[in-house]
Amino acid sequence: MAENEDGHDKSEDPTDKKKSESRKKGQIARSKELTTLFMLLASIIGIMYFSGDMIEVITKIMKNNFSIERNTLFESEQLFIHFKGELAAMIYALLPLFIIMLSTAIFSGALLGGFNFSAESITPTLSKLNPIKGLKKIFGTNGVIELIKSILKIMLMGGVAVFFLWQAKNEIYGLSEEPFPGAFIHAMELISWQFLLVSLAMIVVALIDVPYQVWSNTRQLKMTKQEVKDESKNTDGNPEIKGRIRQKQQEIAQQRMMADVPKADVIITNPTHYAVALQYDTEGSGAPVMLAKGVDLVALQIRNVAQASDVAIMEIPPLSRAIYHSVEIGQEIPAGLYVAVAQVLAYIFQLKNGDIEQSTKPDMSDLPIPDEYKR
Repeated sequence: MAENEDGHDKSEDPTDKKKSESRKKGQIARSKELTTLFMLLASIIGIMYFSGDMIEVITKIMKNNFSIERNTLFESEQLFIHFKGELAAMIYALLPLFIIMLSTAIFSGALLGGFNFSAESITPTLSKLNPIKGLKKIFGTNGVIELIKSILKIMLMGGVAVFFLWQAKNEIYGLSEEPFPGAFIHAMELISWQFLLVSLAMIVVALIDVPYQVWSNTRQLKMTKQEVKDESKNTDGNPEIKGRIRQKQQEIAQQRMMADVPKADVIITNPTHYAVALQYDTEGSGAPVMLAKGVDLVALQIRNVAQASDVAIMEIPPLSRAIYHSVEIGQEIPAGLYVAVAQVLAYIFQLKNGDIEQSTKPDMSDLPIPDEYKR
């Protein structure tokens, strides 16, 4: 199990933030063996596809160089002009192969980890010049693993190359007896086959190296439990502070709610557990609006504020529960409760207008409350 410098176990998987930061630093999974494999395959394709043109150009260059006039050989300026043209012709012939190899190197490197440019990884720092850290990389676990990989790779690829050369030794010996253009074409074919066999050996190496690099990179990015907690605090904020902020917000909201209670037309309660404050806004849509609601201690506080403000209080348990669970503060009551609330408000307004005496209380125990609102 990975450990940090303090010896604590890095048992937690890296977070998205950790992965993003490591990517900015250039710390992503890369496999040199995968790039080498595709480079070999690209070189085989390039040689096989462009070998005809390359052989033609090389043959022409060799004929021209073996037939240079004596005067040109002893005049440096003329010799430079001659070889300048030959060099340009050679570069032009090899340019398609170079483009293929360069494109393959770029895209094959991005197969594992994607394209990523990190200015931080190439910025020179004094820590990179620290010889102690350099020795740790060489003689550390990763250094030993890389050494073992290199030895096994050389043994495997070298063994394949030697095996091919041994099997093709008679053809190689016979190249000296073949005429020049044919010998050159034959040699290019042997080189292509050699590259192909070595590439097959590299497939085995890449299949081992790619999963290892992914595992190794993930292992290096693992975090301790404390690191995960610290990151969570930095990202989301300290839970204790967030709790205090949330509590303060609730207190402010409750104070605002209590300030609206005196504006209510009626407080409907379930004697001790529920309390809802309703206001009938004649200038609005005509539907009663909830100004405040609460349970237990908050319900008691609503009743106390209502009593101090001479707001009528009605004890109707089924209706108070129905309104509490179906309406939020500032919202209108649902249409299904219009009739029940209208009967309550009609009684309250008759009291305010003096049409009836307070001692005259109608029976509110059987108000029409739909089943979906009953609690």
